[in-house]
Amino acid sequence: MATNKKITRVEGSGKTASQATWKPTEENKSKATRNRVIAAILWVLAVVAQLIAIRHIIQVVPIKMWFVIVLIVVDLALAIVGSILWKKSNRLDPPSEKNKFLFFLQSQLGLFTAIIAFLPLVIVIFTNKNLDGKQKGILGGIAIAALVAAGLVGTDFNPPSVEQYTQDSNYVKELMGSDYVYWTKSGSKYHLYQDCQHLKGDRTTEIFEGGSVSDAYANNSRIKPTLESLCKTCENRAAKEKGWSPEDLEKAKEKAAAIGGEVVSDVVPEEVQLPAEETITE
Repeated sequence: MATNKKITRVEGSGKTASQATWKPTEENKSKATRNRVIAAILWVLAVVAQLIAIRHIIQVVPIKMWFVIVLIVVDLALAIVGSILWKKSNRLDPPSEKNKFLFFLQSQLGLFTAIIAFLPLVIVIFTNKNLDGKQKGILGGIAIAALVAAGLVGTDFNPPSVEQYTQDSNYVKELMGSDYVYWTKSGSKYHLYQDCQHLKGDRTTEIFEGGSVSDAYANNSRIKPTLESLCKTCENRAAKEKGWSPEDLEKAKEKAAAIGGEVVSDVVPEEVQLPAEETITE
């Protein structure tokens, strides 16, 4: 069924090859690297702003309240923008879960940076003898609020991973034969069909089509990197077209999950073998 919505093509990385471990395109790796470099520079500048504020508090008597507040705001802005770019880079080129520590460190580096960029300042404010109670209350309150704000933005509550991308990508291939999906700017789901009923609402003015599930994750931060982000209507429609039962869908998910794990193999265990597609006649 045709649609009157604006269709925007996103240059993606979809493949119709057999199941394998997901890998980012060279273009996405390049974008991710650029974002990480910029994020690192912004974070360094945030720490520098904090050090200037600390030096001012320690060495200048009386301190200039407005100057310290400006530095805290600058520190916050740099930390937040850096964290946004870092999380964006992880959507483009996610870490692997094979090393749990490195995965956690890379996923939550924005949180750790927020602590480094503000906690020393908070400690100095409340321990400095040159500040009176009112000054400590005002500056300390602002610094703590900035720490919390930067920490929340820096925390990735749904961190992507190579394994998750592999599972989701291969599940779409099981359903459709290729890793090719649709999404919208404000939606929290990706779709298998351009004419899905959930893409027809008045709030949807533009539909994006890309080469892979990973493109949807990279271009819309509202879509969480999980199989639950797949539109259920599209999933059920694809299953119906294949003649699959709910049990067959679960087997397909198990197959995709097995491929997304540490052992990648084209040999599917017997218990997750999928039925042959049935020819559906009108």
